[in-house]
Amino acid sequence: MKIVQQSFKFLALAVLMFFSSSISAFNVGGDGGQVSGKQEVEEYIVHHLKDSHDFNLFSYTDDSGERKHFGVALPVILWSSEGLVTFMSSEFHHDDNGQVVVEKDGLKFTKIHSKIYELEKGAAAVSFDADHHATNASKVLDFSITKSVVGILLIGLLMLFWFSRLAKQYKKKQIPTGFGRILEPLVLYVRDEIARPNIGEKHYRKFTGYLLTVFFFIWILNLAGLTPLGFNVTGQLAVTACLAIFTLIIYTVSGNKDYWMHILWMPGVPIFVKPILALIELVGAFIIKPFSLLVRLFANISAGHIVLMSLIAIMFTLKESLGVVGATSLSFVLSFFLLLIELLVAFLQAYIFTMLSALFIGMAVAEHDHEHDHDNEITSDVEDVRGDFI
Repeated sequence: MKIVQQSFKFLALAVLMFFSSSISAFNVGGDGGQVSGKQEVEEYIVHHLKDSHDFNLFSYTDDSGERKHFGVALPVILWSSEGLVTFMSSEFHHDDNGQVVVEKDGLKFTKIHSKIYELEKGAAAVSFDADHHATNASKVLDFSITKSVVGILLIGLLMLFWFSRLAKQYKKKQIPTGFGRILEPLVLYVRDEIARPNIGEKHYRKFTGYLLTVFFFIWILNLAGLTPLGFNVTGQLAVTACLAIFTLIIYTVSGNKDYWMHILWMPGVPIFVKPILALIELVGAFIIKPFSLLVRLFANISAGHIVLMSLIAIMFTLKESLGVVGATSLSFVLSFFLLLIELLVAFLQAYIFTMLSALFIGMAVAEHDHEHDHDNEITSDVEDVRGDFI
């Protein structure tokens, strides 16, 4: 009962923090500082979904009209035409042309749609063609510590701390205490309800560590994306693609000869059909399976963020027609109930990704006794025929 009460308190605090943070976060421009039009709302939502080179919590306009940002600068690491260049993201500034630029080691860099470009030597500003593509600037290799990277590192360290403490408790006592009581049933759930039935008793222990890591990593990052920190790590296609590639590598390397025989030379079918089935199976194993993993997670998390931020924007876009109180009340009620759904989706998407990963791994390590199965099929057919005659 005490744990339930603490959970409700935490949930209420998280909702309040998220809602208040989102209100302040929408103060992104204009004269008085608040968004007032559809275009500004769309720009903010797109900015929220994208990764960034700085950790900006909120922005405001002071009495002098100057735009102020509250956050933390992150290191920018680039490989330019002259080699490695490093500086802090706070060094970016607006030049006389209104472009975001920084000069470092005799080179000039600019930021266009959150991407960093290197200007040609001697160029004073970026020139654009009719399609708004830079004509005198080229992309650089960007190895920067972005906001998403910070989120991954923070959650990784947090998981390492939690599970290290849980492992130490098991060495001294049979029943964990504190936060370990919350982690233990989740660990047992992933082991007994996901890993064991999908991979099998013989091999499930070998892959349980990976499945636990993926489950908690995705779930905690999904929850972090609903906090005022503004993380949208699992809404980044590069992150979900990396997770899908990890699963691809594991089930590809772990696949036994039965698995590869079913892919490359399917038993029990006419020989002229086997090459066609082999091509279909290869596409499924190397493209369709990982693609389904990465797109499902990316699309669901991104869609949830877009809808939630759109509902919060109601208080700004409809305040003239509904009034400030009416628009705020409507926005709060809709976003509150959607946030509850998002909490469920955060767990559900972690579960689905882990379940499918376990299923793909289980298919790769499953063992088949073809001769025994074939003999059983023949015996069963003979018995059926004998029974019909009798």
